[in-house]
Amino acid sequence: MRHYFLTGASGAVGSAIVPLLLSDPDTRVRILLRADSDEHLAARLDELCRFWELAPGSERRSRIQPLRGDASLPRFGLADADHAAIAADTTHIIHCAASVRMNDPLDKARRSAVGSAEAILALARELARRGSLQKLDFVSTVGIAGKRPGILPETWIDEPRAFHNTYEQTKAEAETLVREAIERERLPITVHRPSMVIGDSRDGRIIHFQIFYYICEILSGRRTLGLYPCFGDTRLDIIPVDWVAEAIATASRNPDTAGRIFHLCSGPERSPVLHELKTYVRDAFRSRGRRIPASITVPRTWFAALPRIAAPFVPERQRRKLSVLPIYMDYLADRQGFDNAAYLGWLEARGRHLPGAEAILPPALGYYLQQQAGSQPGTDTRSDSAPGR
Repeated sequence: MRHYFLTGASGAVGSAIVPLLLSDPDTRVRILLRADSDEHLAARLDELCRFWELAPGSERRSRIQPLRGDASLPRFGLADADHAAIAADTTHIIHCAASVRMNDPLDKARRSAVGSAEAILALARELARRGSLQKLDFVSTVGIAGKRPGILPETWIDEPRAFHNTYEQTKAEAETLVREAIERERLPITVHRPSMVIGDSRDGRIIHFQIFYYICEILSGRRTLGLYPCFGDTRLDIIPVDWVAEAIATASRNPDTAGRIFHLCSGPERSPVLHELKTYVRDAFRSRGRRIPASITVPRTWFAALPRIAAPFVPERQRRKLSVLPIYMDYLADRQGFDNAAYLGWLEARGRHLPGAEAILPPALGYYLQQQAGSQPGTDTRSDSAPGR
């Protein structure tokens, strides 16, 4: 019997991993959820089970145990009995939890990224001493590249570098802790660095609409009055959530992946060019009856001034969304690339081949536009969220 402890089950990646784990009848999963009370915890589990389409009383649902806590706190803020339970029989850990806000103050971002890494590694060490730990899969991000030029290799990064935001910086700091645990303590850890996560490659489903969908709103012109900077040949690396989840779940059951780093991303050749993605997005929005303003390309400095210029003329909610625009323009301005040869080779060894943008964009955008049209709960884009979660 495998006993998993998973953080971040309510996030984009974690919510896609849980059903994969439950597909094995010999697997039980404890998920860490923030909640104000036991009643709130039960309500949050009910909400997740609706997303997973798990009926009350079903066999798979019976193998999920929610725990009320916080991944950023020592011992996850768990009650003594709950922490004793996970320390007694956990065999596998998957750490997905993170605050994905790109504009958090540095100390808050550190509490989330570094604090949760410390708590996860403390649990892993305790399990290793007991001899029960089989695997820890740690979800990081390709954003740890920061403003490093060139293609990011699937290796540890030693050189100092600047970062676009506090999310990238603190995830890089968390990786330093993980590296030490691998190299000095020989803990069986695989590091996964996803790029920008989008909806399921089959039907577009995703539990939260995060940065990709905000960027699509920008590319549609609806958030920028039809104004665009010159994108040049910059690409946007995206990957469907089901491919990220499959990689993490599979690696967690394979001890041979310990010590490896996988870039769960499309890579330099499969990533769509931004100006082509812009055309595709505008066509998709228009085909669903959205009003699309005329496209006007302006110098990047003019575009950067858009939040200040437009602020007096738009509603408060729109002003808030425009206020984070410079964060993403800074991120998109870099011609970043992420080597994923190790990930692709691992896929091919298992007879799997990553789909291209032409296959994954239609379901992702179709699901988003359908949900927005229906005003479904939880469909607001998180305009300050980071790639990879």
